[in-house]
Amino acid sequence: MSIRHVEPYGEEWRERPAGYAALVVRALGDQVEGWWQGPCDPRTVTIRLAGGDALVWDEESGWRHGRYASGDRENPTVLADPRYLGGGLLPAPERIGPAVADARAGVGNCTAWRPCYRSHRHHRDGFDLALGAYAVYADV
Repeated sequence: MSIRHVEPYGEEWRERPAGYAALVVRALGDQVEGWWQGPCDPRTVTIRLAGGDALVWDEESGWRHGRYASGDRENPTVLADPRYLGGGLLPAPERIGPAVADARAGVGNCTAWRPCYRSHRHHRDGFDLALGAYAVYADV
């Protein structure tokens, strides 16, 4: 598989986070009630968890956890009491479950402060190439 640059805002570009998200969903297993990609600017993914919690990923600040308040494919997801999980933009999918447990317990790298690892406006900073490496998993 070769990884190539795709032009921003095209369908393939908008769908790029799906492969990575699919691996996170698989790693979380039966905790997941459902998931979707949300709106762009920045690109987002929401994973609804059992018990009313949710995870939201965006391409600027990575993963955050909180109580699901609202949102869908067309509207950004709102979380009550969000905690950012840390670990960068694309932490290993198997690290998300333990990071959520830490966030629930208020320990580990989680924080209420929003990190900003990159801007979604920087289309040629290499991030999309890293994200593209997960594209093969989009149908997992």
